[in-house]
Amino acid sequence: MRSFADQTQRPAAVNRSDRPDIKTANVPFSATERRATAGLAAIFSTRMLGLFMVLPVFALYAHELPGATPMLVGLAIGAYGLTQAFLQIPLGLLSDRIGRKPVIYGGLTVFLLGSLVAALADSIHWVILGRAIQGSGAIAAVTVALTADLTRDEVRTKGMAIVGVSVAFSFAAALVIGPPLARWFGIAGIFWLTAALAVIGMLILAYVVPDPDRSTMHRDAQPVLSQLTGALTHPTLLRLDLAIFLLHLTMVSLFVVLPLSVESAGLAAIDHWQLYLPVILLAILAMVPFVVLAERQGLERPVLLGSVVALGLAMLGLHAFDDSLWALAILLVAVFAIFNLMEAVLPSLVSKAARAGARGTAMGIFSSAQFIGAFLGGLLGGWTHQQFGADAVYLVGALTSLIWIGLMATMAMPENLTRHVLTLAASPKDGAPGLEQLLLDVPGVKEAVIALDEGVAYLKVDSRQLDWARLQTFAAST
Repeated sequence: MRSFADQTQRPAAVNRSDRPDIKTANVPFSATERRATAGLAAIFSTRMLGLFMVLPVFALYAHELPGATPMLVGLAIGAYGLTQAFLQIPLGLLSDRIGRKPVIYGGLTVFLLGSLVAALADSIHWVILGRAIQGSGAIAAVTVALTADLTRDEVRTKGMAIVGVSVAFSFAAALVIGPPLARWFGIAGIFWLTAALAVIGMLILAYVVPDPDRSTMHRDAQPVLSQLTGALTHPTLLRLDLAIFLLHLTMVSLFVVLPLSVESAGLAAIDHWQLYLPVILLAILAMVPFVVLAERQGLERPVLLGSVVALGLAMLGLHAFDDSLWALAILLVAVFAIFNLMEAVLPSLVSKAARAGARGTAMGIFSSAQFIGAFLGGLLGGWTHQQFGADAVYLVGALTSLIWIGLMATMAMPENLTRHVLTLAASPKDGAPGLEQLLLDVPGVKEAVIALDEGVAYLKVDSRQLDWARLQTFAAST
């Protein structure tokens, strides 16, 4: 083995980690980064708000559309998921070639077109087409990539987290504002508002989001074609992909019939927000302790298994007590708490399970699985409603939980390793394999991948064993 004195003659370099003991976790955003993150979060959230606003209301008003059947209503609710799933990775890769902003402008334009088609629809079939076109403006991966371009490594994770959290707020806001908007302006009015949100997104992109100095590949933030096979065949990642697929299948199928149950329980359509608002707030409070148990105490498996069991029981409860508003409220607190919990814990596990330098690819596949779940949830929920009645849709969620329990019970939990990035001062003289081996020789470094095109080294380290002083010395060497 080479001595460390020999190793420090190699070109490696600037330390870029978000560990507190390296004094980067509390690095503040620069003014430009703050502006970029806020602008991209606004674009992302307004687009998702437009997609989500129909969830709590479409089943109530769709019968007014010619040709509407329960199955086609479900298909209209979930249609965006199919096109979103299949186009987001290709559009992300396209942005590497022609630039991030042109692809985002294009995606928002397509989203605008889909909204207009749905707003002008005179039958359920045109609404389905409009929703599918909306999903074709799949800018999720490109937005994440642009966030990476416009933020330093020290704050990049924080920036992407803000963009991600904005989606959760969009979902909550959609449930609250969707019912009164639909009552006042109709379903067409919601789609007109969605079109306006697309225009607002373009204005934010033009006047708020800065232009990046250059767009580069960020393997921890965006997919890489050569890594797709490895991510798709990784046993733990595959189970996590199926988990998010089942979660969104369950949630979207739920909204095919939930508005009908709430109305049947005695709450007028315009007042549904009075149920959703307190339920969402209580659900957020309820899920926090379990996130702490999973993330801080290392109890991911029992938290996940317990959540899936609770979700299945809640779905059975919705089947049994869907005529009681109080029962619906209590059960929905559990359902939304579990949904929020899973939305926090599952991506964290994907990040831990993905190999060094492959998190972007793993997250791209994970996100696609989520959207496929949304599409099939709408389709399956609508078909079940049509064939067996609205109550049967809740049983679909309960049966889905049985499959999910098997996935979680047999999944190997990923090691609790920390991701770390080193910027290379120059190309290694012995090439990437030589520098990778030097990094692996540092105690506590479990994985090392050199990305010469990015000029960085991606690491996964065990913070309990890592010799941080030695790694810092190595990073500071030239």
